[in-house]
Amino acid sequence: MSTTPNWEHLRALLAVARTGTLSGAAARLGVKHSTVGRHLTALEEATQTKIVDRSPTGITLTAAGARLVEAAEAVENQILLAQEEIGGRDLSAGGTVRVGAPDGVGTFFLARHLKPLLDTYPNLTVQLVAMPRLFNLTKREADLTIVLAIPTQGRLAIRKLTDYTLGLYGSVDYLAANPLIVEPNDLRRHRFIDYIDDLIFTAELDYLDEAARGARAAFQSSNIIAQMNAARAGAGLAVLPHFLGAQFPELTLVLPDTVRLTRSWWLVVHETQRDIARVRIVMDYISGLFHAHRDHFNA
Repeated sequence: MSTTPNWEHLRALLAVARTGTLSGAAARLGVKHSTVGRHLTALEEATQTKIVDRSPTGITLTAAGARLVEAAEAVENQILLAQEEIGGRDLSAGGTVRVGAPDGVGTFFLARHLKPLLDTYPNLTVQLVAMPRLFNLTKREADLTIVLAIPTQGRLAIRKLTDYTLGLYGSVDYLAANPLIVEPNDLRRHRFIDYIDDLIFTAELDYLDEAARGARAAFQSSNIIAQMNAARAGAGLAVLPHFLGAQFPELTLVLPDTVRLTRSWWLVVHETQRDIARVRIVMDYISGLFHAHRDHFNA
């Protein structure tokens, strides 16, 4: 006969689902990996159902396990909401919120504007992961993430932050030492900086051919800040967001009336997280921040 699963056992299942391994789940929970294994076995005994498949490379959920994870997330969310109601939601907003963001906007914009939020909520810790990658919210790699394309899978809540524009930039020294650029055809005689093709994590960043058809990049990096610094040093021309390129006087905008690209940022949160006070507060703050500075991104 099946029995009601123990919450500690469900927490172990959630941790395994989010990390993919017993050791990762154990580290997240602060217990031994053997304890996590026992909790999973106890869950299978309680439900009389196989919920995970174990292999040398890790652990994957069965269909029954995936359904149980959804139920466990709902329980987890209700516990968090109850804790906030008991303590007073916004006034007690504390704990950690991890925000995933592209490297450029995370480093050169978001990090510069978090002080008012931290001053208002002294018990809040914001972890900013500014990296060129996608974050899996289901596995809790982040609580919130800023993305360039609307996700099509997952139980997600999505807000549009803003559009932003990009242009072609070169350093003053580079442009002085190379052929004059008057029209798009002149770009054929120039050197370019771009992303590494097989490391582009979203199609929205594959824009060099849109800016300069047929261009070949002599320097490639997975990091927009590295690309910008290479352009500042005179390594070639780079497509940069205006909010980055306009900050440095040594960079000059090339063919501004011809080469003008537009992209968008979206703020994404898992549905089970959006009503948690600390997550909601950070989400609302980031949304308001981008709205207030929208002209900054559309030079």
